[in-house]
Amino acid sequence: MKKLLTVTMALITFLVINAYPVSIKHPGGDKFARPLKNNSISNQLLTVTYNSALKAFEVTAQSAQKAFLKNMIPNGVIETVEQKTVVSAAFGRGTALLVRTAEGNLFSFALYSKQPFLFVSHTVKNGGSTNIDIPKLNPVSFSVDLGKPADQLKTMGTGGLLAPDKNPGSYVFLTTVDPSSRHGVVAGWITNEKGSGVLFSNIENGLVNIKTQIDYGHFLLPAGRNEEVETLAIGYFNDARLGEEQFADAIAKQQNIKMKARSAVYCTWYSEKNGGAGSEASNIELAKFIEEKNLKSFGLGVIQIDDEWQAGGSYNGPRRGFDRVDPKGGYPNGMSASTKAVKAAGLENGIWWMPFARNFQDPEYKDRQHWFAKRTNGKPFDTKWGATSLDLTQPEVQTHIAELAKTMKNWGYNYFKMDGLYTGTVTNLVYINDGYKNDSIGNAEPLFNPLKTQIEAFRDGLRILRKAVGQDVFFSGCSASQNMRSFGASMGLVNSMRIGPDFNHDGQTIRTGAIRASRLYFLNGKVWWNDPDPSMLREKGLSTADPGAGGIGSLTRARLLPSFVAITSQFFLSSDWLPDLPEERLEIMKRCMASHNGIARPVDLFDKFLPSIWRATDKKTGTERNVIGLFNWETTTHKISTTLDWAGLSSEKTYYAFDFWANKPMTTISNAISEELPAESCQMIAVRARANHPVVVSTSQHVTQGMIDLLKEEWKDGVLSGTSKIIAGDAYELRIAGINDGAAWKLDKVKIIGDAKNVTIEALPQAEKGWLRVVIKSKENQMINWQLVFRK
Repeated sequence: MKKLLTVTMALITFLVINAYPVSIKHPGGDKFARPLKNNSISNQLLTVTYNSALKAFEVTAQSAQKAFLKNMIPNGVIETVEQKTVVSAAFGRGTALLVRTAEGNLFSFALYSKQPFLFVSHTVKNGGSTNIDIPKLNPVSFSVDLGKPADQLKTMGTGGLLAPDKNPGSYVFLTTVDPSSRHGVVAGWITNEKGSGVLFSNIENGLVNIKTQIDYGHFLLPAGRNEEVETLAIGYFNDARLGEEQFADAIAKQQNIKMKARSAVYCTWYSEKNGGAGSEASNIELAKFIEEKNLKSFGLGVIQIDDEWQAGGSYNGPRRGFDRVDPKGGYPNGMSASTKAVKAAGLENGIWWMPFARNFQDPEYKDRQHWFAKRTNGKPFDTKWGATSLDLTQPEVQTHIAELAKTMKNWGYNYFKMDGLYTGTVTNLVYINDGYKNDSIGNAEPLFNPLKTQIEAFRDGLRILRKAVGQDVFFSGCSASQNMRSFGASMGLVNSMRIGPDFNHDGQTIRTGAIRASRLYFLNGKVWWNDPDPSMLREKGLSTADPGAGGIGSLTRARLLPSFVAITSQFFLSSDWLPDLPEERLEIMKRCMASHNGIARPVDLFDKFLPSIWRATDKKTGTERNVIGLFNWETTTHKISTTLDWAGLSSEKTYYAFDFWANKPMTTISNAISEELPAESCQMIAVRARANHPVVVSTSQHVTQGMIDLLKEEWKDGVLSGTSKIIAGDAYELRIAGINDGAAWKLDKVKIIGDAKNVTIEALPQAEKGWLRVVIKSKENQMINWQLVFRK
């Protein structure tokens, strides 16, 4: 084991210069500190009050006019409390109550203008004469008071919806909520730079008590130094769903996250033919098929090859010779023929690899054993399937992973599926990891650079990869469920994240991805794109690589998961051999692959283990479009119901409704929606408030029925006009209701406006009372301006 006390001052200086701190600046130093005359601070939303008698804080929400947070106690003996102006690079100027403890530590309780959160940060000090090694910190604890008995409340975290005293702990965030009103408190770590933030709940004195924790394993703090650690955000919300979304916004703001555009991805792994990594020949065939079927226009943009393309010895899990292909595999001539063919078809190339682990037993690493992290017994840190963790602070390792990334980019890959990320945190495999599990983080020797924590080294590793390949390569992380230490630690450094285990590895079959994608929905499109794993469409046929993944069965069941991914706007992946898919199943893929840019929320998030009602809404075009998704995840028939108010619609309005998969209008909806759904089925219902003239309720291109393709709609002087994005060869249908609203409207003519070519438009014979269908056909992808002229 490395001797902690032999760390050189040069190394200490190197760390301080190259660290990535989350800092709150105090303008002017201590001269801006004010004695605590008033024991509280406020912004437009919150008030924080210090009770000197109890030596505790409480927080009041202006909207609730009551204290929702009580008994907030920093860890330590409080000596002084003062008020100070603070400045955050992310949140601007604010005011803080600064607490100094007898141990020399500093706590900041800060409010910033218009921010709905109290931000709690902790600066830890080593006032001794020797270095200290900190395995974990418990900065603060507090009680949540929502005005209801604690046993009527729930907690929502990475382990799902659970009673407060039954929750094992949650990584990054934990929401305490009253399911009957959705009122709740959202608490979470907006940074995980050096440590892994977790939260625990229990019930004490009739209130939900929250304990915060930061796990480090090894956090070496040199003698005489102090360092600011992770930042916690806590807020009260009348709708805790919006609170979770604003928490994700705070993470994105703090970490300066810029979302990278994505398209649907074909992954070779689960395919019943050419599964695993596929081959040069199968990729060329697949690319040609995608081009011929114009699937790129429907959203498919990447062909990603998976495990089994690479060379190396077989010791523990996948082979790890990522610098070369397996000469006996599907790419004996290298990667260029495959990547060039895919690129020529207008698609991008993706590749699977494991950046942060190798096999220490492999002869090629015989003279590089110093590359590997070590357990406390001095042996290489080897874990089941994940193999041996690289020491990401080792300069030779840093050069190695950077060169590998450059090599793959030079082969023609600009989409990296990076598996086994947890190995970079030097922790054990605890698959399947949702709620907190004790993974014995720190059961390892300090790293080559002992001033780097395991989480910090992991984040440095991701930054090294990014620097090596630039911003144009898409980083897809996989999989948080292997060990959730990689969950918070990857935020801000990957573009998408597999947020659950492999398909059916938890025995939940089609529900596996949806379970995690629902409870973590608020991260999608803000922190990263949630990857729920591929939506299988084939009726039957086991994966040639993973026998746990087989056919999906009936057409009705096949629609369930793709429709979920589409309405929630999460990351769509496919893994069936597409050339063999029947047209009716390929049709499902076409209608679900593209992603809308509206807002999607689960209506019953706090009511059940797996939500069954979603609402997607989009107002960006000036016309409000809403789609209600009803999902029966059960294996028996169920009635699914909600009031319009609870779904976010108006109970004072009447809505036209169109069932996408049934391809028919429904009876108008008022006050509530209630539908009986067969086992493992869904309904995608477009709703549009009744007006005094005809309106477009639905379109045929995508299950969101106008959100993606109908860019403009206007009614003026008896003319309904619009602009639609049309796909070549795909009959585009407008479903129009309100023919009898305001008058008995008669369609006089339909026409295309402008110089569009190779396009036709026609009104179909009216077969549904009060409804009209108009079909536009084009031989090329183009924007079409259309016009329907009515007369009374």
